[in-house]
Amino acid sequence: MAYLSTEWRGTEYFPIHDFHHVEYFVGNAKQAVHYYRSAFGFEPHAYCGPETGVRDKVSYVLKKNHQFFVFTTPLNSEHPGSDWLKKHGDGIYDIAFSVDCDQTAYDSCLSRGAVGVNKSTFTSDENGEYGISSIQTYGDTIHSFIEDANYSGLWAPGFDPLKLPDISNKETSLITIDHIVGNVEEGKMDEWQEFYERVFGFTTFVRFDETDISTQYSALKSVVVRSKNWKIKLPINEPATGIKKSQIEEYLDFNEGPGVQHIAILTDDIIKSITALRKNGVDFLDVPDTYYDDLEDRVGPLDEDMALLKKMKILVDRDTEGYLLQLFTKPIEDRPTLFIEI
Repeated sequence: MAYLSTEWRGTEYFPIHDFHHVEYFVGNAKQAVHYYRSAFGFEPHAYCGPETGVRDKVSYVLKKNHQFFVFTTPLNSEHPGSDWLKKHGDGIYDIAFSVDCDQTAYDSCLSRGAVGVNKSTFTSDENGEYGISSIQTYGDTIHSFIEDANYSGLWAPGFDPLKLPDISNKETSLITIDHIVGNVEEGKMDEWQEFYERVFGFTTFVRFDETDISTQYSALKSVVVRSKNWKIKLPINEPATGIKKSQIEEYLDFNEGPGVQHIAILTDDIIKSITALRKNGVDFLDVPDTYYDDLEDRVGPLDEDMALLKKMKILVDRDTEGYLLQLFTKPIEDRPTLFIEI
């Protein structure tokens, strides 16, 4: 049975303002950057690499309105990203949070059982100070805490402006990250729910079991935890027993363990966004016409034109404020792992 509650029952041990960025490990950052620019409309922002004095990696920072994606490629086998890529392929390594004090956030989480990855480190240049620390979450994914209120530079010390040739594409109107979804092994979802409630003080506001999310052949369970200000929403999925292998099980097999399944990006005009993204070459999952039969009986009255939703293959789901419109890309890597939700 589905569980839904907007009541705050957590404890805000330290304020988390928003997602700061997500960082990918990729085999070829230059090509990944070109794809996210041409397909999703991201814009060049900052860069570090050998040209800026960094010898073991390149990192490209892209920006789209209020969201930042970082693409990092190791330049030698000793960089930790090399082993990460060998195991998982291209994917999201770091879900970073914006905080007032990264040392406070790091120490606070460790005091409640989190495992540290990188202790608090401050770097500085003529633009001020930049603090970062990180802890482990599911699989080989981390959460970094970013303190940059006293840094006025473009991104962080060691980064220069990223200058790339212009690209001709359609405006996608993608505003910000809404939520980021993780897949974990069967029987582990409750453990990670408890982790986020205990370590971060988050509260659970949505929970689905296998009777809520299932097909004839496969099923999954899902829980969603959130921060007090609703800026951080982290769904966690696990597979449930079915006749065939579920999409979650397939992900776990190809990713060789838990990890980030998808990023959901908010738009204020999904028709405009999907139209532009398709023209930019983004491939979305197909939705059968039968999905729209008796749709309003299932989700309630809709303001949108049903014929247009059907033509655009847009999905409709209930949420805490009524309903939402969404569509999922096909996997954006060769492994059927990571995808994007609009």
